[in-house]
Amino acid sequence: MSLNALFNLIALVVTLAAVFGWVNHKWFRLPHTIGLVVIALGVSFAALLLDALVPSLGFDEAVRATLTDIDFHDTLMTGMLGFLLFAGALHVDLDALVSRWSAIATLATVGILLSTGLVAVATYLLTGLAGLEIPFAYCLVFGALISPTDPIAVLAILKQTDVPSSLKAKIAGESLFNDGVGVVLFTILAAIAAGSDGHGAALTPGGVAQLFVTEAVGGVGLGLAGGYLAYRAMRAINEHNLEVLITLALVMSTYALALQVHVSGPIAMVVAGLFIGNHGTRFGMSDTTRDHVEKFWSLLDEILNSLLFLAIGFEVFTLTFTPAIVSMALVAIPLVLVARFVSVSLPIRALGRWHEFTPGAIPVLTWGGLRGGISVALALSLPPSPIRDQILAATYGVVVFSIVVQGLTIERVVRAMVRVPATDSA
Repeated sequence: MSLNALFNLIALVVTLAAVFGWVNHKWFRLPHTIGLVVIALGVSFAALLLDALVPSLGFDEAVRATLTDIDFHDTLMTGMLGFLLFAGALHVDLDALVSRWSAIATLATVGILLSTGLVAVATYLLTGLAGLEIPFAYCLVFGALISPTDPIAVLAILKQTDVPSSLKAKIAGESLFNDGVGVVLFTILAAIAAGSDGHGAALTPGGVAQLFVTEAVGGVGLGLAGGYLAYRAMRAINEHNLEVLITLALVMSTYALALQVHVSGPIAMVVAGLFIGNHGTRFGMSDTTRDHVEKFWSLLDEILNSLLFLAIGFEVFTLTFTPAIVSMALVAIPLVLVARFVSVSLPIRALGRWHEFTPGAIPVLTWGGLRGGISVALALSLPPSPIRDQILAATYGVVVFSIVVQGLTIERVVRAMVRVPATDSA
């Protein structure tokens, strides 16, 4: 794609985000990100209907070609994700996470593994009954990409939902870390699935363990190292514009390095964001610098979120609609919700012997476990095949349902289920 074509494409997407955002704010009054998804979906389905009635217009073909040029997976996973995760982590209270580290760590590891297994087994059995014959290795891949809650979607909704601070810390912390764990798990299982069908090298148990340690532990180490270097650089000066530039360089250089050395970029960004947002803002910045850094990243977060959720609405053009694929998308929604409920309730009940949890935490964590663009991007990264089409349809169905239905009703669930004690327990 030429530089001129790229600029025109970016101009179109930003303009649509602004127009749709204005329409939503003026008439629909939905939360900003949800409104963008709803309007983009409405425009997409209207265009598909018009294209079906008047095929000579060629809407479907033109939009599919544009989406192919954008490459949603690369745009999100290697372009936007680092900025969004850093911006999200920058505003999270590290002390609140540390005080609830056991619950967050358990949900982000044991919970993800449990949900992945449940989704994989159920998907394998149900698709087998329907005659779709998806190999179990790819059912595991689907479980891995759909089990983690999306921090971008979750944090966007939390900004507009009144949730007790202790419960909000767990929801935010889990979404930030299980995203990184989920991407690592997906990478491993996708490699195993590719090896099982002859399209990649088979992984040994030792290779799997090595890959996991390299990705996860390496991501933590890289995030700490990058965050510390940026902190020392900012502490040595007092120039707010330059310090904002340092945080921007931190994100871009650290994420680029993570891709080169094959460690988890998402985990590195979360760790770096937590370090700068807590230690860095307290000891390395003046009040003026802190204000500029927070406002810059808040604005960038809002802009990128708008573009991402707009793109999610338009990704409906990537789907091939057949009765079997539509059925799989509809079945996947309750399947994933049940797996989420089990993977949340079992760890919380086990930890309940030692920790007190906010009453109603299980239903809120279950319903508040939103999926978003990361799941769609991971599904799109799979090699083109009928299996990918089925996984993508199921993923898209779950993502749209979680953003629109769960996102719009999570506050009602909180009001109905949460009974906050005077101590606002963990």
